[in-house]
Amino acid sequence: MSEESELIYKLDDNPSNKESFFAAIQHVLASFIGIITPTLIIGGVLGLGEEIPYLISMALMVSGVGTIIQAKRPMGIGAGMICVQGTSFAFLSSVLAAGFIAKANGGGPDQILSLIFGVCVLGAFVEIAVSQFLDKLKRVITPVVTGTVITVIGISLIKVGFTDLAGGQWLLTNKPELFASFDNLFLGGLVMASIITAHKYGNQWVRLSSIIIGMIIGMIAAILMGKVNFSAINQVESIISLPVPFKYGFSFDIAAFIPIALIYLITAIETSGDITANCMVSKQPIAGKSYIKRIQQGILGDGVNSLIAGLFNTFPNTTFSQNNGVIQLTGIASRYIGVWIGGILIVMGLFPHIGALFRAVPNSVLGGATIIMFATVATAGVKILTHVELNRKNMLTLAVSFGMGLGVLLVPEVVNTVSANIGGDLGAIVKSIFGSPITASGLSVIVLTLFLGEYPEEYNPIIQDFPLDEEHSEKVKS
Repeated sequence: MSEESELIYKLDDNPSNKESFFAAIQHVLASFIGIITPTLIIGGVLGLGEEIPYLISMALMVSGVGTIIQAKRPMGIGAGMICVQGTSFAFLSSVLAAGFIAKANGGGPDQILSLIFGVCVLGAFVEIAVSQFLDKLKRVITPVVTGTVITVIGISLIKVGFTDLAGGQWLLTNKPELFASFDNLFLGGLVMASIITAHKYGNQWVRLSSIIIGMIIGMIAAILMGKVNFSAINQVESIISLPVPFKYGFSFDIAAFIPIALIYLITAIETSGDITANCMVSKQPIAGKSYIKRIQQGILGDGVNSLIAGLFNTFPNTTFSQNNGVIQLTGIASRYIGVWIGGILIVMGLFPHIGALFRAVPNSVLGGATIIMFATVATAGVKILTHVELNRKNMLTLAVSFGMGLGVLLVPEVVNTVSANIGGDLGAIVKSIFGSPITASGLSVIVLTLFLGEYPEEYNPIIQDFPLDEEHSEKVKS
């Protein structure tokens, strides 16, 4: 459907069961890989092994519950739209950092997950608070801040994807002679080539499912090459996965908490843009009190859903952007579809064998897909920065922020040495904050934006690069 086409079903329309189910399945296909991939990566990098199927089940189940909350808007929580929930890649680096803190202290899977979920639960209150004071944060919700942080997030994650493409972190550490073998590089390259081909020659539905298609082709090739170990599926004893609050316990570390708290702020800004795009394809206002209220309630929904996620043993939730494309393609914007999507995800999450099946996916197949997804995150940040006026202040802000973030990424020994020299808890906090390229660049760009100033009056502070009115449109065009 073109953007100018009329919607078949508007926001508050209620399609038939058959139409609802068909539309919901397409949303699930568009978001399924995005929902489970962060769990696969975190579980693989931190060596969580047998816990991965259960974590995937919880990721699907909580995403389903969160999607229903966003659609139904109970007690004013949620945007009242199709806002499919899942873990943003923005959280990966900070979650992994928290896991490594627990691992460095001799913790096993239970201790690692206890710390991760503990700081994620407390961090959710940051996003909940941001939703209530969104209009007060206009000086830092600008294209310079969001574009910089999202770009650095994507760049920092490419290392994870590229490592998986070559065989994964476990192989690099334990069997370096097999790392970057021809088999692994072939599988990763095959997945990437399949995704690219689907985009070039496929119709809209094929392009929409390109990630899934690429991984299926890679999985088939891996099976034929004998690279898939299905023993994990046979080891799953329970038929149904039931959510258990704080199954792994609850612990806290300030050094792990600060970077995750900052990412909650960033993803709140991301969500505001995603909901705005949803408003546009759903033919809802993108200005005025009702619009601002929808944004605030949507971000509040993300925060509450992240709180539920940590409580029930999965990673923070945020609104996915790819489902806006499904709304435009189907012409169905009905928020009742969100309830169907949530129901399907919950049913899928009940069965741990689904998680075990995805645990069997070779790292190289996963890496072939994630390296594209991570690089797409970086290019999305660059796209935001194309709307930035490169005046003296903004160029200095961007230069320092990228310099700090990429400097930490390329030469981590600097922060490691400083942290070791300081020692103790303070040294650990310094390492956690400035040892992450995301927090280093994020704090730099926020401080410099507040100190040097930017030009928020040219843009709606909430919707970033959508002009407020005709006068501002003319300024932007000129």
